[in-house]
Amino acid sequence: MAKRRRKLSPELEKNISLAKKEIELITAIIHDIDEEDIQEEYKAAFLPVMSAYLSLDQMYKEVGFNDETTNLYQLYLSNLVNFKGEYEL
Repeated sequence: MAKRRRKLSPELEKNISLAKKEIELITAIIHDIDEEDIQEEYKAAFLPVMSAYLSLDQMYKEVGFNDETTNLYQLYLSNLVNFKGEYEL
């Protein structure tokens, strides 16, 4: 049986690429924090953002563009806004 083709979205691909760069930047900033306790607190708080991004990236690669990937992107954005609102970088 032939495998179904993934539906792609150039806009979502661009957003995922930008999200990856933002994740890398914030992760680098967190790793630069000298105080270990504060660094661990930031890492724990950033985990929902990272998790949403990783799920989005994996699902988009496997399934392509659909309602679930769109919802995961919105979850990523929401988690990112919450993180940035609570923690100063």
